[in-house]
Amino acid sequence: MKTFTYNDTEFSVEAAGKAWDIARKLPDGSTALVGAGLFTGLSAQDAETKALSLVKSIYPVGVKSVGPDVAHPNLIGDLKIVGPNVMHPNFIYWDKDSSSFPKQL
Repeated sequence: MKTFTYNDTEFSVEAAGKAWDIARKLPDGSTALVGAGLFTGLSAQDAETKALSLVKSIYPVGVKSVGPDVAHPNLIGDLKIVGPNVMHPNFIYWDKDSSSFPKQL
């Protein structure tokens, strides 16, 4: 079993016959299955590389930014109130492996 940490979460890649399973360690110590029977016939190193890539796409690190909905303002007299456009939020990605602050020494 290989383990790796991504976005402050521990994941493991285990052999399941000729395929590989990916599990995520939950905050309470239990595990949740992310994927089962993946990457059939690959070596341990290749499976770990592909598992990390898959985890990065399933659990992206970033910030969801909800911009204003200028197409549908609320009118109160002559005043236009522009609320957030929650139907079309933007997701800003970055290439860090964690959303937490770096640990200070």
